[in-house]
Amino acid sequence: MKLRYTLILVAFAFIFSACQEKRESAQRAHPDSFTFAFMTDIHLNFADNGSMDGLRQAIEKAKELGADFIITGGDNVDADVVGDDEETARALFTEFKNIINQSGIEIRVTIGNHDRFWYQPESTETYGTALFAEFFPETWYHWDYKGVKFIHLNTSEVCDGNYCVSTKQKNWLENTLAETLQDTPIILFAHVPFLSFYYPALHGYFTQRDIFQNFKEIWDLFKNHNLQLVLQGHMHLFEELNVLNTQFITGGALSGSWWSGPYHGTKEGFVLVNWNGEELTWSYEGYGWQVHTRN
Repeated sequence: MKLRYTLILVAFAFIFSACQEKRESAQRAHPDSFTFAFMTDIHLNFADNGSMDGLRQAIEKAKELGADFIITGGDNVDADVVGDDEETARALFTEFKNIINQSGIEIRVTIGNHDRFWYQPESTETYGTALFAEFFPETWYHWDYKGVKFIHLNTSEVCDGNYCVSTKQKNWLENTLAETLQDTPIILFAHVPFLSFYYPALHGYFTQRDIFQNFKEIWDLFKNHNLQLVLQGHMHLFEELNVLNTQFITGGALSGSWWSGPYHGTKEGFVLVNWNGEELTWSYEGYGWQVHTRN
């Protein structure tokens, strides 16, 4: 009797395992499935902290995990930290672009507030986003992949002293959505968040300081569209918010606490997103970064 019971359990386990493998195989075999890594708040710099090596290490980890491409979430380099030193700011973008070109994987870039070069007169040709645009011509754009539309916003624009999406960018977005079928899956990228509980969680109060001021106006543009996911950065914390059928993920930071360790419990890492042709799943992945010790 015991032998029969054992054989039945083994049979059930085999059947369950076979079904599970079949489901996973079907997901992998779906012609529209893909995986990508969302790497935000990289903060490349020339300090003695190994940031360049860190980015390379993260790229290799994403490739190891099966990413088909990588999308950055802004604050790619610390261009605004160097003051009016255009030579250093340009060198940072050059190094970043070189790492992308040598990565062996497609990498799409989103702009962040630290990617702006603005400690100089506005009349300067490289002021604001102009230096970024020399390396990455568009600060807002869209593209399509396997039936999914990817939209990158520039939420680091400034209106009346606050982060915003300008009227010009909003008009572009309205036209883009007007040309998009309502059932097309959309994944949206922004650096400065739509929504975040960063300040309540860390400081015990609410503020609009680090979300862009017209977020609701922009969010409402997607009401009649199939917005699957919003990926955002800026806060260095990993957050998951699902509000009014919209999934928001704040993607932590590749640099953690600016390359000096985890930030309030969020380790250095990136979001790995899987699309099986019908739905999204995601996880937050570390890549084994160790803080560089200084002699």
